[in-house]
Amino acid sequence: MSSAPSVPGATHPGADDSAAATIVTAAAVPAGAPSAGSGRAGETPAEGVPAGPVLSGPALAGLTLARGEVDRSAHLRTDTDWLRAAWADPRTRVIVVERGQTLCELNSGRARLVFTATTEAPDGVQFLLGVDDDGVAYFGVAGPLPEPTGPGVRATSLREAGPLLSDRDAGLLTHAVALANWHETFTHCPRCGSPTDPFASGHARKCPADGSEHFPRVDPAMIVLVTDRADRALLARNAMWPQRRVSILAGFVEAGESAEQAVSREVAEETGIAVGAITYLGSQPWPMPQSLMLGFRAAALGTEIKVDADEIAEANWYSRHELAAAIASGDLLLPPPVSIAHRIIQSWYGTELPGSW
Repeated sequence: MSSAPSVPGATHPGADDSAAATIVTAAAVPAGAPSAGSGRAGETPAEGVPAGPVLSGPALAGLTLARGEVDRSAHLRTDTDWLRAAWADPRTRVIVVERGQTLCELNSGRARLVFTATTEAPDGVQFLLGVDDDGVAYFGVAGPLPEPTGPGVRATSLREAGPLLSDRDAGLLTHAVALANWHETFTHCPRCGSPTDPFASGHARKCPADGSEHFPRVDPAMIVLVTDRADRALLARNAMWPQRRVSILAGFVEAGESAEQAVSREVAEETGIAVGAITYLGSQPWPMPQSLMLGFRAAALGTEIKVDADEIAEANWYSRHELAAAIASGDLLLPPPVSIAHRIIQSWYGTELPGSW
């Protein structure tokens, strides 16, 4: 049985048979797609509640952890002379990551990375993050964090800081956390058990015994908002979650399976709902520890819900009016804005929604 990615806004999935799926682009409106509206067929949208788009809607852009401004400069990762010179350059900036956290300065609802000079960076695996338009190089180091100094400076996770960082800083930290997490867990060769050595400026490891090369693991996981013909959204609560916390369905893509097949399989396994048209919306890295979330919308072919009662405790259909009322009363809590789940729900709803986890 497949297990769910550790991501806010993803209900835990199951496994097994896949079903055929129809794929449409984000701009297309498939035959039989749900009609626009705020809820059940014929329901009049309540005042202040958006009617929202038909199934397709706009593709997602500007996802919190899918931003960035610094060129990754992959061609420089094996240039030892350049790397040596860049590390000696006083303009070079270093992000230190320890167990998924780094130092950030948090003030007035904003955050910025606290960089370290190369001369003060701790021992640890070094990885090139890229070079900006001004020729400034950025590195990451997996090692112990320096002591926080200055007002508002403290160790912060990507989950907390991500939405508060600039595009540049969000991209740098997401990249650094992904590599640091991998280096912490992948230390030995899976073929012979020998300790591996980092190379390509921390973007790969090599076994000195058998010469095999190994690259950072990325686990693709689909996450999907299912809507019915009345354009109601399917939200579910994982059996391990507290009451009121809900989100959309998610699960890992299995071996030999397409992302679209995973959507069909997971939705059917967890809720008993068969889906037809599937629309890709966008993706976001979720390096906690190593997922890539692939966002979708899907059109339900029926409305009768049969939860598996193992991983999914409950699932229900919500019109926009019903969702707004449940959030206002505190009966439902949505995933936080850092998650792609929040953005997918919000794109269906048609305006901003609070995230409460």
